Amino acid sequence: MAKRLGITVQALGVREPDDFEVAFKAMIETSPDGILMVADALTYLNRHRVYEFAAAHRLPAIYEVEQFVRDGGLMSYGPDPTEITERAGYLIDRIFKGTQPADLPLEEPTRFRLVINLKAAAASPANLASASSARPPCPPGWHRPRSAPACHSRRSGRTGSPPAPAG
Repeated sequence: MAKRLGITVQALGVREPDDFEVAFKAMIETSPDGILMVADALTYLNRHRVYEFAAAHRLPAIYEVEQFVRDGGLMSYGPDPTEITERAGYLIDRIFKGTQPADLPLEEPTRFRLVINLKAAAASPANLASASSARPPCPPGWHRPRSAPACHSRRSGRTGSPPAPAG
């Protein structure tokens, strides 16, 4: 997808706290257009370093989970945590009622949230002026009929409205 969009992706893995400085140096040398940071324990514990680096170098950054945005990051796009919790509860209930875990279907999220920190957006070089009224794209396997406010699943026929961005 990135190639089709003309985007170059440079993976800068971090395995320990000192790796962040190596990643920051690589970004200074290559001048990326933005940062996509995956969520794990190490990145969570060092998230403020990334926020500060992104702000200092005027790089828009997107994160997988909204907690990063609530703590000062620019924006996130990822599965709706409420839906994940609801589905986990449903699956646990089925296990308690006797269904074997191996017999449960593998499920993918169907609702996604775009969260934008409007304070960080005001200081960002990214053009997010209209982001608070933007509709996030539909997740893979879904489509949005013309002028429809909701995404529709191609597989199950389910409908879901993308939530409004938080600010």
